[in-house]
Amino acid sequence: MNDSRRRKGLRLERARASAQFKDGKFENPSGAGPSMTKGSTLPVLGEFFFRRGRREPPAPLPVVRPHESWARQCDTGLRVTWLGHSTVLLELDGRRVLTDPVFGERASPVSFAGPLRFHPVPAALDELPPLDAVLLSHDHFDHLCAPTIEALARTRVPIVTPLGVGALLEALGVDPARITELDWHERAEIGGVRFTATPSQHFSGRGPTSRNATLWASWVIESERRKVFFSGDTGLFPGFEDIGKQHGPFDLVMLEVGAYHPAWGTIHLGPENALTAFEMLGGGTLLPVHWGTFNLGLHDWDEPAETLLSLATERGARVVTPRIGAAFEPERVGAPTPWWRAVAGPR
Repeated sequence: MNDSRRRKGLRLERARASAQFKDGKFENPSGAGPSMTKGSTLPVLGEFFFRRGRREPPAPLPVVRPHESWARQCDTGLRVTWLGHSTVLLELDGRRVLTDPVFGERASPVSFAGPLRFHPVPAALDELPPLDAVLLSHDHFDHLCAPTIEALARTRVPIVTPLGVGALLEALGVDPARITELDWHERAEIGGVRFTATPSQHFSGRGPTSRNATLWASWVIESERRKVFFSGDTGLFPGFEDIGKQHGPFDLVMLEVGAYHPAWGTIHLGPENALTAFEMLGGGTLLPVHWGTFNLGLHDWDEPAETLLSLATERGARVVTPRIGAAFEPERVGAPTPWWRAVAGPR
């Protein structure tokens, strides 16, 4: 048996052993999925084709080049750079982890169609400081970008990902020895950073024949002194409270707030549910991600941030809203910065 066939057999064996794997597919314990919409899908389709709004920015977004900040020492042991959507460079006690890296022009399976990014990436892949690990939450195109993974494969950086995604990474040129696949509640230490795969409520697939063939996860990321939580994509579910009790408190909580709709409440948070999840996780400091880069929802492009800021003020939650590409140390950030208002104009 050749190595490729052996690895395929091992992946299938691990998938079958997972509590999340049933009848040949992964599933949420609640049974929630993208088909569980509230009421008819026709109103949603109507909104998609006929709703007037501002789903794309009316002017270029301000993007910060972070290179000078990266060259300086991080005094607090935790520095964070939001590079757009769910791509975040985390610096924890000198280790660097890149989450859900999407550096392509489109969140799409093809280069000639699909959602275009609103802004250039603040730093190209070859401009990033040396990485200790890359973390993938699931296999959707706006989280796992094939051209980006192919480029990262040449750097030989280790990649941590949920069960089943390794086969796709291997097909994109990643050395199998540098792939770590985890089931929920499993953990691994890579490059001096501990990764724990925790539950989320979402789905997977890169086409009609691959629905839920791979697992999705949220993540706890720890160094010697620092611990952060990264939601990936998820709806609101009771597991957040268990994650907070078992793994919290967190120095930073990164939750998705964009590309949401009431009909998608089981698989995406949106601002209101993100605040509820944040409270269930134990609070602290919230960095909203998964907004401001691609037109993937039915809302105005800036609505997730604007709604989140309004609700956070009412509920007394600490939220940080850095400009895209601005490296910051959460302990040294005061009030949130509503930078998008200069672009959006009066609502």
